Amino acid sequence: MKSTSCFRLILILLQLMIPGTAPCSLDSLVDTKIKEALKGLELNPSPTKRMSCVSITNSGRLSSCPAGMVVTGCACGYGCGSWDIRGETTCHCQCSPMDWTTARCCHLT
Repeated sequence: MKSTSCFRLILILLQLMIPGTAPCSLDSLVDTKIKEALKGLELNPSPTKRMSCVSITNSGRLSSCPAGMVVTGCACGYGCGSWDIRGETTCHCQCSPMDWTTARCCHLT
């Protein structure tokens, strides 16, 4: 009798340890929570925006974007790869001497 009870207890514990057989697995809890969170969201897409970009090249170490645009990247002459962006609108090439600097300027329309 005692060995039969122990065997049944072990069998029940083994079934609970096998993935997918537990009535409330971690995966099902996560899936339920995700579905609940998504139900509360409204699908209201924003109007389509378009990015417009231009390259501005100047001689020397600085190149600035026109008003309303921001720098998204810079390029420097003489193979210089050291540059930084100043105030979101100006590219500054850090090598010396520098023959040209290009700023890639973009804005959303």
